[in-house]
Amino acid sequence: MSLSSRCRGAALSALLLFGLTGPLQAADPIKVKVFVGSMFEIGKNTGDRAGEFQHWYERYWQTAEPITVKGALNPVYCNADGVCGSVLGMGKVSSSASMQAILLNPQLDLAQAYFLVTGVAGTPPSRGTIGEVSWATWVVDYDLGHRWAPEENKPGEPTFMPRKGYEAVRLFPMNQALVSWAMRLTADTPLKDSDSARAYRKRYPQETAQRAPFVGTGTHMTGDTFFHGPGMSAQAQYIAKLYGADDYVITEMEAAAITLVIKRLQGSDRVMSLRGAVNFDQGNPNETTLQHLDPKPGETAGGFAETVENVELVGSRMVDHIVGHWDQWKDGVPALPAP
Repeated sequence: MSLSSRCRGAALSALLLFGLTGPLQAADPIKVKVFVGSMFEIGKNTGDRAGEFQHWYERYWQTAEPITVKGALNPVYCNADGVCGSVLGMGKVSSSASMQAILLNPQLDLAQAYFLVTGVAGTPPSRGTIGEVSWATWVVDYDLGHRWAPEENKPGEPTFMPRKGYEAVRLFPMNQALVSWAMRLTADTPLKDSDSARAYRKRYPQETAQRAPFVGTGTHMTGDTFFHGPGMSAQAQYIAKLYGADDYVITEMEAAAITLVIKRLQGSDRVMSLRGAVNFDQGNPNETTLQHLDPKPGETAGGFAETVENVELVGSRMVDHIVGHWDQWKDGVPALPAP
């Protein structure tokens, strides 16, 4: 081959590589309107027993191609309306690592996105019930502080003390306007229930524990420890009050860490935490805490399948409203109309 032929070949290759009018551009990032983050799925995303993600997947992403994100535990799925979601992983470390990887991924434009952190949780029987769904008004980190054994303290006094220096990373007020919108749009959502959950509630004397599922609000307490028992529940309530938050109503493992990651990268005004209660954080008066932690066959709360569906039924109302009225929501939470 002559030198001129090689030169012409090289020039043609350059044209094919860079295009006739300039370098080929990478695909534009997907503009995300709402991102839904669940913590676990039991098996497949569809067709088997549903975990936290399956109902969301079946509603929004059955035809979506998975987007692999380096550093995230699972792929991200997006639909044509700008609704994206992923299973982030359980616990503060795994879930927040996934969220940061997704936020920094150039395939996704999350600059205007609303974030919905969803999953199952526990609740104190004095403030919640099996199958209920709760929007967070505050998200509080349960772990950042000093703890010691009760026998090393004066009887009846708290065994927790906040550690100085963590003020900005342990307490997150949710955008009250966003919570008000969520309750306006979802409070009357018909919720699923089950005979097993109804029977289980009767073991508890508290009036709220015996209620049918409802949509409510309150503080969500984030801890890597599955704490159980009336003493630990009282400590969670003590921490909520110590920090100036609302009543503790939900115990979960991820929301504070995920919120912190989003806040550092782009602010937390568009973050929502939505949880469904699948267990009480303590036993009934006729069982010990250990019996509650390790129940006999047939002694579990029941209502799991109904609760994960309830979370999606409630949350999708909010998602669909934001996406359906994007011109009003894209620049921030709009003023709530008069009732």
